[in-house]
Amino acid sequence: MIENVYVAPIAGPELESGYIRIEGDRIAEVAPGPAPDAPGVPRIDGTGCLATPGLVNTHHHLYQWASQGLAQDATLFEWLVALYPVWAAMDAEVVEGAATAGLGWLALSGCTTTSDHHYVFPQGRGDLLAAEIAAARRVGLRFHPARGSMDRGASQGGLPPDAVVEELDDILSATAEAVDAYHDPSFSSMLRVAVAPCSPFSASAELMTESAALARDKGVRLHTHLAETLDEEEHCREQFGLRPVDYMAKLGWLGPDVWFAHAVHLSDDDIGTLAATGTGTAHCPSSNGRLGAGIARVSEMLRRGANVGLGVDGSASSELTPLAGEMRQALLFQRARYGPDALTARQALELATLGGARNLGRQHELGSLEPGKLADLALWRVDGPYTAAVTDPVCALVFGPTPPLARVLVGGRTVVADGELRTTPQDEAGRAGARAHRRLMELAQRRGITAPKEIHRDH
Repeated sequence: MIENVYVAPIAGPELESGYIRIEGDRIAEVAPGPAPDAPGVPRIDGTGCLATPGLVNTHHHLYQWASQGLAQDATLFEWLVALYPVWAAMDAEVVEGAATAGLGWLALSGCTTTSDHHYVFPQGRGDLLAAEIAAARRVGLRFHPARGSMDRGASQGGLPPDAVVEELDDILSATAEAVDAYHDPSFSSMLRVAVAPCSPFSASAELMTESAALARDKGVRLHTHLAETLDEEEHCREQFGLRPVDYMAKLGWLGPDVWFAHAVHLSDDDIGTLAATGTGTAHCPSSNGRLGAGIARVSEMLRRGANVGLGVDGSASSELTPLAGEMRQALLFQRARYGPDALTARQALELATLGGARNLGRQHELGSLEPGKLADLALWRVDGPYTAAVTDPVCALVFGPTPPLARVLVGGRTVVADGELRTTPQDEAGRAGARAHRRLMELAQRRGITAPKEIHRDH
């Protein structure tokens, strides 16, 4: 029983003082007023706290925790070209350490469910997907790994070097095996797998269409990068004679089982197409800003009925970004471009919760505090000596620095308490990420690769 708490349920009116009753891994009751007597039931005093659904991260590259701080002044294509050779050196040890740190960092920012788009699979480097799944189980978050892939190297007009792409048949076989081995479609699932060719500039049309067929045959979701930069749009026009969304339509990649990462450069018609087909997007404002990619038209997408969730993107293009902070970034970016009424605090919170749940096809299980849904929630301390000056707790959460976390629950199980990880030693999770970084740099050096510090330009 969580009592004496301000509740922002997302679906329904906010409660200035109420309680949330949890039975097993589900929410049993959300109601105003004092909590009823319940002898023997553990109670959490939520005085001074804001209760929200656990945040849902719908785009990440966990392995990139090991390559933060590199190519700091690069565009997306420059950044990718610089880092592909470094990533080609990774092994399962790097991935598990990076994922442990990245997942711990997400939990410490109120995240209870995260996807991960892993698309670099060097041969002979161990089972990279199994490594990150092991990390997710240890940290205790719901995990949606998206088995990524690239088959279109530089020799075929793609962006990545040939050394980091896979053969089509190998990709399809490995992806099918990952779904069969790990995907759990049950209501309370902690692990679901998506099919995720990397992008139009690294995946062939055949890979895209075959992946869509595979995903739909197995009843799982589809994910890819799309319309992140103007360079990508130019590439699609030159290579395929179509803009990115039109190219996806041609390949059968639109629908309520699809969500795209970024979707920065959309036309009015593109937004209408996404809304009409139920195709979702993952908005990654910090990464888009870091790479100079642009500002997605989120307020317009929402106005026209398209679904939008949030993503922190890979740590190498969004260093140490907390998911909770992306609510503030999304709000500020939209207002900077479109005016002060472009996005409200409560819309930003919905992007991070129910919008994310819809992207992952779990809106009936996650994303709002309602009876029957999974007990995934965050309790934010909004009564600190400085924070308490903001009387609207949702404003305090979204507009300002992220408040401390009193508790994060996943299926009713405590993952964070009093700002500290409780499922795995917090400092050790951080050190695992630092070790992963050092190991990746050493492995790259053995291959003759020097990690890029800067992209130099004439000014």
